[in-house]
Amino acid sequence: MGLIAKIQQHLPLSLHVSLGAQGQTMVSALLFSTLLWLSLILALRFCLKLLLSYHQWMFEQHGRISNTTKVWVTLVRLLSGRKPLLYSYQTSLPHLPVPGIKDTLSRYLESVRPLLTDVEFKRMTELGNQFESTLGNRLQRYLKLKALWATNYVSDWWEEYIYLRSRSPIMVNSNYYGMDFLYVTPTPVQAARAGNTITALLLYRRKVNREELKPVRLCTVIPLCAAQCERMFNTTRTPGVETDVLQHWQDSEFVAVYHKGRYFRLWVYQAGRLLSPREIEYQVQRILDDTSPPQPGEEKLGALTAGDRIPWSEMRKQHFSSGINKRSLDAIERAAFFVTLDDEEQGMKGEDPAGNLDRYAKSLLHGKCYDRWFDKSFSIVIYKNGKNGLNAEHSWADAPTVAHLWEYTLATDAFQLGYTEDGHCKGEVDRMLPRPQRLLWDIPSETQVQSSLAVAQALANDVDCHIFPFVKFGKGRIKKLRISPDAFIQIALQLAYYRDRGGFCLTYEASMTRLFREGRTETVRSCSNESCAFVRALEDGETEDECRRLFRLASDRHQNLYRMAMTGAGIDRHLFCLYVVSKYLGVDSPFLKEVLAEPWRLSTSQTPVQQMELFDLKNYPDFLSLGGGFGPVADDGYGVSYIIVGEEMINFHVSSKYSCGETVRHLNITNDINAKLEHITQFTTVKK
Repeated sequence: MGLIAKIQQHLPLSLHVSLGAQGQTMVSALLFSTLLWLSLILALRFCLKLLLSYHQWMFEQHGRISNTTKVWVTLVRLLSGRKPLLYSYQTSLPHLPVPGIKDTLSRYLESVRPLLTDVEFKRMTELGNQFESTLGNRLQRYLKLKALWATNYVSDWWEEYIYLRSRSPIMVNSNYYGMDFLYVTPTPVQAARAGNTITALLLYRRKVNREELKPVRLCTVIPLCAAQCERMFNTTRTPGVETDVLQHWQDSEFVAVYHKGRYFRLWVYQAGRLLSPREIEYQVQRILDDTSPPQPGEEKLGALTAGDRIPWSEMRKQHFSSGINKRSLDAIERAAFFVTLDDEEQGMKGEDPAGNLDRYAKSLLHGKCYDRWFDKSFSIVIYKNGKNGLNAEHSWADAPTVAHLWEYTLATDAFQLGYTEDGHCKGEVDRMLPRPQRLLWDIPSETQVQSSLAVAQALANDVDCHIFPFVKFGKGRIKKLRISPDAFIQIALQLAYYRDRGGFCLTYEASMTRLFREGRTETVRSCSNESCAFVRALEDGETEDECRRLFRLASDRHQNLYRMAMTGAGIDRHLFCLYVVSKYLGVDSPFLKEVLAEPWRLSTSQTPVQQMELFDLKNYPDFLSLGGGFGPVADDGYGVSYIIVGEEMINFHVSSKYSCGETVRHLNITNDINAKLEHITQFTTVKK
């Protein structure tokens, strides 16, 4: 098309002199091909971004896919490439859209209708209309301006104001936990389990660094954002007076280990080589065999990370900003992750399986309040009997990302690395390895440690946890009824809460927004008009046909709410960001202030399972994961985490506070959940 010749005409005169005609043509052809290649890449990326902005596929009925969606799937497959890397899709993911303010307010009012009396609802409607006609549109314009230049208009504010600026303890209130296999403990040898667990985690880190992990994709086609993987390792949360800061380092060749009040630096690389699982076991055993006592003030030092944030910030500035304390603290904070070698035994086995699971959950959630380092991105706990688990800090990522890591770790530990017949790690040992390095401290006797420990212990002692695997049926039976398992469980929770407390409450279900770049979560307000109508009908003794009809409506409504949240049409993140804008502008909104002050008395979340399919649960049914859980969000409410395992089990993790008389005595709601799951299936079963 003559483009190469035109480029040749515009080459600098110096090139004309130094290069011959053939050389000029080659330079022009090189420039042309480079520009063509870049243009093609950008065009393909732009086209994929447009395609991934299409979300109508999610609202189509199962088995009734439109021709538009079929064509769309084909085009996405063509543009996705055969072997994408972990971050291949990042620049092609669409940005989270800002919903219309009128739409958000309408959805909000609809969500609170079943919770308010007619008078209260009328008042809230007037507040919403006043907000929309006055301050709302102004705040919306500023928010749209932010959305133009920000990668995600929610995520940075969500991380800062919801997590990092919170001054209360992150233990229980923010951190969450993950459990080991339910029925299986691969080895009873503590050091060996630590060796394989640490190795599996470091292999995962290597895959993240090399982008060798496959991107998580819905329906094997639609990619999810992988940005949360970037700060998984070598990351810690450091306290501040007004706000904490997340610090991330590019690499770390050691982990920090806590055992019986002593801190160690354990090098896991030697001359650039990752130690074998057997060598790491050997090093861990050296720590276990070390009989030296803790230094003064060392044993309960971790309580600083479990208490209030401001005292920890002041203590850090006063006593850990220089000298030997700073060097030891740096070793913990710069470590790849934190490991606790617990001197207790945990797990389901024993004379009291249910009670043992509850104690296991509390141990992972808070431990002794000083034997975890709650500021680390995640901490691994290895128990004396070989059981393990993890405690994760929440600000850097959400549970599905950590669940992906933990699923890989457990499967790699049990099925790839394995153990010898006597329960030890496989591999050879270089017995000339240097011993793990004991961290040294110089801590004054009068410090904040005891005060932080008292705050943390009061919080830990107030938390009640109950774990129960529901095994009478699972998603297999639910799906035969052509009902979403998640909707089924959420409606059962509404029914259980109504039986427990005699009414309804604002219900939080976490939904991911990782279809968008740097997306995190959105709230699904599970307590809807339809679910309340069903619960009332069931409690009032309506006919089975009527209850069945209302249940179908409630299930469909829940599914639609979940899909809207996933596709950027949620309620709470939009209102939260409008509130942040109002604070930046120095204006008050009675409507926004009231909305954000509403308590979530029922906070729920589903933990995904089998994200990687590293082993088949049908062939290895004993290797069921218990999932994980979290503390209650409201003092008078419940925290409910559930994991749908295989076809025949649903694991529940329920938490509440002893200080609330209405939720006390071993979580009244758990008995109701158990009964309601069975009750609902009785009348939703399709008659032959």
